[in-house]
Amino acid sequence: MEYIKRHLEERVLELSRSWPALLLTGPRQAGKTTMLRELAAREDNGREYVSLDDLNTRELAKTDPRLFFQLHKPPVLIDEVQYAPELFTYIKIHVDERRSPGDFWLTGSQIFRMMRGVQESLAGRAALLHMSPLSQREIIGAECAPFTTDFDTLAEQVKKIPPATAPELFERLWTGCMPGLVSGVVEGRDIFYSSYLSTYVERDVRELSGTLDALKFIRFITAAAARASQLVNFKAIADDADIDQVTCKSWLNILETLGIVFLLHPYSNNVLKRTIKTPKLYFYDTGLVCYLTRWSSPEVAESGAMNGALLENFTVSEIVKSCQNAGREPYIHYYRDRDAKEIDVIMEGDGKLCPLEIKKTATPDRRLVRTFKAIEKSPLQRGVGAVLCMADKLGAFDRNNLIVPIWMI
Repeated sequence: MEYIKRHLEERVLELSRSWPALLLTGPRQAGKTTMLRELAAREDNGREYVSLDDLNTRELAKTDPRLFFQLHKPPVLIDEVQYAPELFTYIKIHVDERRSPGDFWLTGSQIFRMMRGVQESLAGRAALLHMSPLSQREIIGAECAPFTTDFDTLAEQVKKIPPATAPELFERLWTGCMPGLVSGVVEGRDIFYSSYLSTYVERDVRELSGTLDALKFIRFITAAAARASQLVNFKAIADDADIDQVTCKSWLNILETLGIVFLLHPYSNNVLKRTIKTPKLYFYDTGLVCYLTRWSSPEVAESGAMNGALLENFTVSEIVKSCQNAGREPYIHYYRDRDAKEIDVIMEGDGKLCPLEIKKTATPDRRLVRTFKAIEKSPLQRGVGAVLCMADKLGAFDRNNLIVPIWMI
């Protein structure tokens, strides 16, 4: 198996030099453990690996944390630490006594449950990072760079990234971005996603929600996937899955907790009062969306009814990953008002709003940027906007409105 270099590697090593503990969250199978074990293997002082997926080890960690740390002395890598929150207090004591950088590397795939333990015990003692499945830049071996609409930066980057055609982009989108699939360790995409859902997702959802009707859950996650890139409609998803809206909200919240979906919230402020309040739903992995919505090949997905929604989901998730991989919080929203004016994505930063439109076209029309005027009433300055599309090269309508190929993100 060939190891795929991850963009977070440098950030992990950098934080390890100054923080005693580092917590890496993200969905199962995203490559957290593989990356940390790879980095540990390069260390001079040796780092023990302990997984709390092992029930005996977990039992010891929960019932006798002191003995656990006598057996597994720092520097140590503890996998799936959410299973034994009892360890956090002992990590805190150790950190306060020693303040030795890089002693604890922790991973976890249930983000909110763990955050409670971290906020109570490890606030100010642990650096937090989030890892998503592979980004397209990681897959092709390009350098890490958070997405920006700065033309000079883009003009430099475009020289280093091989262009991709629309069929090639849909191939990436359909195959998905789970390291096991991309690296070729697992043969058969359908078998991978089928076992991923039953082995990890259903088990974790059952653990977090207490009960689970597996058939209804599959109907629920399929109904959610069919509405990727759309406004969240709890009633429609609940009706499709034959569950009530309370369960629907709870399960969606759990998928967010597990790092499988994320919500894009609308941009609004005191001036823009006519904006709607409902978030939009996206999956981190479009391969999972294609599997659940039964697109049998990249070609069928590209020509099918969901092609625009799939491309939008792919693009938005790549923007989010590009920020996370640089160790940054992605400050992105969407805009839609009651007059049906809509902007797919608004990136906020440095006192500016940069509007983005996503379109499955190689030759975008200038009229696409008209809706960008909607945010000019905002107290923040309107930054450089862009149409993200299937163009084969970087271009511009004018200095404030660029044409950026999606393969560049």
